[in-house]
Amino acid sequence: MVSSLRAVSEEIEEETMAVETREYRAEAKFQRVSPQKARLVLDLIKGRGVEEALTTAAFTKKRIAPVIHKLLTSAVDNAKYIAGEQGLDLDVDNLYVKLALANDGPRMKRIRPAPMGRAFRYQRRLTHIVLSVAERAANTGLVTKVEEPQPAPKLAKAKVEESKPVAKKAPAKKSAAVAAKKKASKKA
Repeated sequence: MVSSLRAVSEEIEEETMAVETREYRAEAKFQRVSPQKARLVLDLIKGRGVEEALTTAAFTKKRIAPVIHKLLTSAVDNAKYIAGEQGLDLDVDNLYVKLALANDGPRMKRIRPAPMGRAFRYQRRLTHIVLSVAERAANTGLVTKVEEPQPAPKLAKAKVEESKPVAKKAPAKKSAAVAAKKKASKKA
């Protein structure tokens, strides 16, 4: 009994693992920009389609943007090459940026002259950029028609209104201007 349950669970696991998507990577190491500045551009393209991400990187006015554009192009080329080598059917229009990381590289220690013969130390940061593209799953989850919820039947609505006790409105309070006008007319 236990062995048959294990066999069934292994079959289920194998079926769920078959849906695995392939990732295609490209890396640019030792780039002369701080990771924080590189992440500004990477956050713009993360999760977008490759074509849209390439356009975004091309028109972003940051110094690292051309490097990221070149790296994204390299990742797409890697995907085409690997798919061709392994005989996989790859739809380039269906690729998206799955992973975009800017990791710390080594830091270069530098010295800046300071007043009174002293020296200040500072660090020039380097970045390792990693881009990964993957193919989106088939268009199974897309909604083609939005259905509006159906209104409840009017009979049920009338019954609900009849069963509720209806509260009466209290008479509106007179404003101060009307009260002052009455007092003035009584004095005259």
